[in-house]
Amino acid sequence: MGTAAQFLPLILLVVLMYFLLIRPQKKREKQTTEMRNSVRVGDEVVTIGGICGKIVKTKDDTLVIEVGADKVKFEIMRWAISKIENRSEGGKKPLEEDDDKEGFAQKKVMPKRMKKAGDNKSQDPVDEPSQEATDEAVEKVEAEIVDTPVDSPLENDEK
Repeated sequence: MGTAAQFLPLILLVVLMYFLLIRPQKKREKQTTEMRNSVRVGDEVVTIGGICGKIVKTKDDTLVIEVGADKVKFEIMRWAISKIENRSEGGKKPLEEDDDKEGFAQKKVMPKRMKKAGDNKSQDPVDEPSQEATDEAVEKVEAEIVDTPVDSPLENDEK
């Protein structure tokens, strides 16, 4: 009876650890596995690396996702899915973009084009210093450099 009483706190600690740590972890793993196995073509997902994309093709252990405005496609492992952002409506066919959302047509967002270096003059001129002012500033700095005494190592040795 005395030895059973000594092991009772240890047994209670193991049971408590099971219900507080092990069981919830297994439940989370089961939900994550179920989520990763239920992805379909058209679902928008986020990978564990933070890449957002739309699933284009599914295989046993891999998925092909489409990323960015250029619609770059690359293959990832199924275990690399962190979460599903938007579920597609329907089965295996890809999700088409909705042109009409609550009666409003969506505007396709395109990146802005960079202007060439020669096109800057067509915009408002920026207050740039004139060539004369620049030359004066350079002469001033050169004069300061020439006027500054420099201790040469030879002078230090002679003293």
